Amino acid sequence: MEHQLIDGRAVAAQVKQELADEVAEIRRNGGKIPHLAAVLVGHDGGSETYVASKVKTCEEIGFRSSLVRYEDDVAEDELLSRIDALNSDADIDGFIVQLPLPRHISSQKIIEAIDPRKDVDGFHPVNVGRMSLGLPCFLPATPAGILELLQRYEIETQGKHCVILGRSNIVGKPMAALMMRKSNPGNCTVTVCHSRSEGLKEMCLTADILIAALGVPEFVKADMVREGAVVIDVGTTRLPSSATKSGYKLYGDVAFSEVAPKCSYITPVPGGVGPMTIISLMKNTLLAGKKLIYS
Repeated sequence: MEHQLIDGRAVAAQVKQELADEVAEIRRNGGKIPHLAAVLVGHDGGSETYVASKVKTCEEIGFRSSLVRYEDDVAEDELLSRIDALNSDADIDGFIVQLPLPRHISSQKIIEAIDPRKDVDGFHPVNVGRMSLGLPCFLPATPAGILELLQRYEIETQGKHCVILGRSNIVGKPMAALMMRKSNPGNCTVTVCHSRSEGLKEMCLTADILIAALGVPEFVKADMVREGAVVIDVGTTRLPSSATKSGYKLYGDVAFSEVAPKCSYITPVPGGVGPMTIISLMKNTLLAGKKLIYS
């Protein structure tokens, strides 16, 4: 079967241009330019890369951005008081605290300290609850990016069986809520599978849309995917590789070369869901700046 590649880079570039046009319009009209702040604790390589990429994307779109840095021995109270200050700073429309945090800091406590109206990551229980109820909210970036891809590629979701591998709070659970909702994309029958699920392979074979978010490299093999399925690969695992200049290679949760021939649509890794995650955060920042979710 001839599969179509879902090009996350191309879609992200398209959305980025749309956002930049809107910011230019705000500037022409003398409006307030959206301002995103990022809080980075410590020097985790992945986090450094993500935050640098977020700041760069802000600049390209025309947003204002601020980076708040702490060493990894920062006290939890100090971090909480900075979040308090960001909450009450009228110039900052939205902010994120880059995860993971050092062990001595409770991520949940930090997330709950963020004003839901500025929680552009969509992790605060208020935003999670509103999402579950189908109310306006900031959607978590990766699931929102997946919805954008499904929409732009006009992939039919109504009445389809969507199987999600993984039940994380960042991808699996919100993805299930969004694919069930009464809208397009949405209206799916959703099954969430995880490491304890029995009959995993059989379950995957019933999926019209398979979303793999386990974080296990090349877990999904060809014998788990039915002919004509849509496969969305959320996994990104860096493994050492002698074949690349950087010394490592990114692997998705799907064994791409053997699965792709069976699919109608499939996302590659890298270049699929990844680029959409940052662009979804930017969409949330614009919504925050325009006060469209919480007026």
